[in-house]
Amino acid sequence: MATFKDYEYKRPDMESLKAEWNKHLARFREAGSADGQDQEIRELNRLADDFSTASNLVYIRSSIDTNDAYYEEQRDYFNEIGPEFDELNTSFYKELVSSPFRKELEKRWGTQLFTIADQKIRSFSAEAIPLLQQENKLASEYAKLIASAQIEFDGKTLTLAQLGPYAQSTDRETRKAANEARFGFFGEHKNEFDGIYQKLVDVRHQIAKTLGYKDFVDVGYLRMNRVGYDRDMVKNFREQVKQHIVPLATRLYERQAGRIGVDRLTFHDEGLNFVTGNAVPKGDPDWIIENGKKMYDELSPETSEFFRFMLERDLMDLIAKKGKEGGGYCTFIDNYDSPFIFSNFNGTSDDIDVLTHEAGHAFQVYSSREIGVPEYIWPTSEAAEIHSMSMEFFAWPWMEQFFEEDTEKYKFSHLSSALLFLPYGVAVDEFQHIIYENPELTADDRKAAWKKLESEYLPHRDYEGLEYLEEGGFWQRQAHIYEVPFYYIDYCLAQICALQFWKRSREERDSAWKDYLHLCRLGGSLPFTELVKEANLLSPFEDGCIESVIGPITEWLDSVDDRSL
Repeated sequence: MATFKDYEYKRPDMESLKAEWNKHLARFREAGSADGQDQEIRELNRLADDFSTASNLVYIRSSIDTNDAYYEEQRDYFNEIGPEFDELNTSFYKELVSSPFRKELEKRWGTQLFTIADQKIRSFSAEAIPLLQQENKLASEYAKLIASAQIEFDGKTLTLAQLGPYAQSTDRETRKAANEARFGFFGEHKNEFDGIYQKLVDVRHQIAKTLGYKDFVDVGYLRMNRVGYDRDMVKNFREQVKQHIVPLATRLYERQAGRIGVDRLTFHDEGLNFVTGNAVPKGDPDWIIENGKKMYDELSPETSEFFRFMLERDLMDLIAKKGKEGGGYCTFIDNYDSPFIFSNFNGTSDDIDVLTHEAGHAFQVYSSREIGVPEYIWPTSEAAEIHSMSMEFFAWPWMEQFFEEDTEKYKFSHLSSALLFLPYGVAVDEFQHIIYENPELTADDRKAAWKKLESEYLPHRDYEGLEYLEEGGFWQRQAHIYEVPFYYIDYCLAQICALQFWKRSREERDSAWKDYLHLCRLGGSLPFTELVKEANLLSPFEDGCIESVIGPITEWLDSVDDRSL
């Protein structure tokens, strides 16, 4: 059995790929039947799978070790050729949507493929290729800058991820020192962070203009394949969060201050949930994985098969280490039918959240990997985050295996953090709307805009004089803002859906799991709002949806004597 280290990387030769692609595209154009075009679609999908496999292997291996010169060079190569492949794909999409056999093809491949094709056509132009290449390079620069952090702390040299546990220390001075060290790195490199983002805003605005749009917001929405809702509906959703969630979040922070015994909750205190210390896993990474295996064996036959597949093929790289990129993700290696999970375990409860969140993504793509349409293997991002966030809650009955006597601590923190995240999440989204609707803003203007949003969505926040954050720099830690513009409201929309699954899993677990499994198997064959319906959930855009989950959550949180934990 081949494991991840055996997965073969073949560098694409773009001239050969273009020649073969255009050969099959010509045959598609000339085919006299739906059957003939169907065959060419399959050939083009095969070529796309080859390219995606190579691209993902490079991305994974270079993010595991940013000091690996070979894969860093290959990543630079894909930054160059990625837009060229997009041009090839767009040429296919143009032929697809104008096919004389479209109705027959829609019956075979689904209408969502044609919707995605239309979105891709509208968000790409060959004239923009040099700009897209520049955008890719700048996003990689940001990732490399984050990975370069080597911070002297506690007698050790640590990455940003490895500083995480110190920010949750029961000793306030340690928490404060950890945050000062963490954001000291950002402060020392603020000109670089500002410079990279300035260039990204400029190049993205140029891309929008090249494509014929007023601003980059339209392009961002098209890239995210948002179907059935627009920026006005998103704005209304943000307002609902401001109205219903922000006051509740403020009360939760006040409750936290009383729980940890401080008169005034500062930013340095936010990481500590209990005066006796946060819930942490009671074992090392190997122990966590072994318990994860037991959990997924017991959760369902489907999750058991999936997790054993991941373990047997070594498809997870989980531990934080020098030279490794920050954050976590799940991706898919097409030709090996393999999800891959990347993360930075650091000894906090986040390690378990990774084991459920990223595994939720991996389980979904594993469940839909044989769907037969590459565009459907993943759903659009706001739908994909339902799988990850909901898996966190479906895993609740097994949390005692990881946290033992601190299980109630974990559950209280986990559920409350789901609410506390929402105001921050919508602030990130509104920030990006402001930035791309006003590309002329300076670095100082952007930071002032963030500070204003913090006052509206995070009114409790007190940086206690930490200069970089007082100036409005907190958003620069959020990789999505640099690397995947507008990928953030997705988490908020999905969180509302996941909280519905939390509620249902407590009332009708079997039915809720059945709907979740159905949702995973659908992949991306439908747009977000239709997938939500298929899962028997309320759309986050529906009036009353947010309110429908607040009551049960508040009731559960109020039932916990959190000061005794």
